[in-house]
Amino acid sequence: MEILVLGTGLQGKAALFDLVRSNHIHHIIAADLDINSLENFIQKIGSNKVEAILLDVENTEKVKLLMRSVKAVLVLLPTQYRLPMVRLAIECGIHIIDASYPLPEYMELEEQAKAHGVAILPECGLDPGIDLILAGQAFKEFEQVDTYLTYGAGIPDPAADDNLLRYKISWTFSGVLSAYQRPARIVQNGQIVDIPPSDIFSDKYFHPVEVRGLGTLEAYPNGDAVQYIEQLGVKGMVKTAGRYSLRWPGHVAFWRKMSGLGFLNQTPVKIGDQEVVPRKFVHDLLEPKLHYRPDERDIALVRVEVSGIRDGNPQRRVYQVIDYRDLESGLYAMQRTVGFTASICAQMLLRGDIPGRGLLSPISDVPANIFFSELKKRNIEVEIFQI
Repeated sequence: MEILVLGTGLQGKAALFDLVRSNHIHHIIAADLDINSLENFIQKIGSNKVEAILLDVENTEKVKLLMRSVKAVLVLLPTQYRLPMVRLAIECGIHIIDASYPLPEYMELEEQAKAHGVAILPECGLDPGIDLILAGQAFKEFEQVDTYLTYGAGIPDPAADDNLLRYKISWTFSGVLSAYQRPARIVQNGQIVDIPPSDIFSDKYFHPVEVRGLGTLEAYPNGDAVQYIEQLGVKGMVKTAGRYSLRWPGHVAFWRKMSGLGFLNQTPVKIGDQEVVPRKFVHDLLEPKLHYRPDERDIALVRVEVSGIRDGNPQRRVYQVIDYRDLESGLYAMQRTVGFTASICAQMLLRGDIPGRGLLSPISDVPANIFFSELKKRNIEVEIFQI
């Protein structure tokens, strides 16, 4: 089978690393503007399956030419390119997989995708991605769900936790700062609560979480939990629901002050003769100081907690994945859990393990047992236990 990978940054390289090891994939076209970095990576992994292409994705005709030579495309590009790539993939009659939240316009393309025999499968990463597959499995096991909480983390291993932020970059730092100013929606006492960006780090919504093997982490709201309880069919029944990010203790207090003082704002501030965007200033000041050394590991964590009635009895269960950087390959845990997940879902689509067409969701369309088995082959374990 043939596949196209558009975008070979951190997550794209991890997807390539995984795809070349598949017995089902015999040809991979990898396309990016940074051809030197791509070619160096291909040389490093030593595979003749990969064809490197210099590509500006705004060159529509060249993109379509590449798409028509494969069965599926894995898109790991900035957000502004995702919708055009989906439209082109449908036109070319190939499946499209990405690791980000679905755009609203995807729903409008559902019938067109079905008519072309195409699957649009977003949210194939860590969070969203693995968390949604865990949630789908959990909800199948419970007759009634009262509480649904999900947590995601990309944090340094304790041995690499050596700066005042207790944080290092395994994802784009601009994306992290943007997420620190994103509104959230949770459910408390059966009522939907809208949390503005100014309250993300508030004491009202912060809570500690004890993670087996790691200790106490801090949780703050991240994203919209309500859309997922709607997909899971339990809106109005779940009394407590939320999506949260996890950090080492102290991180939330720091960013509460920074946010409150305006350091995450996007409105330019005049300083002397210059206009400075506060968030860009923070990004450019801190980003060079927050990189991992080659011998340091990151931790990627996703955790789903569900409580309710299971097998006729009240239960609270945890569905969890914790992964560490592979120092041999150099791939961060965040790369492995995002890039490998995207690769696995693409391969499952191509093999027929995912038969659906149109707009799909990992919650309902990715068979959990097959997916968990694929993770295990890559030394990524799913833990399920009662608390």
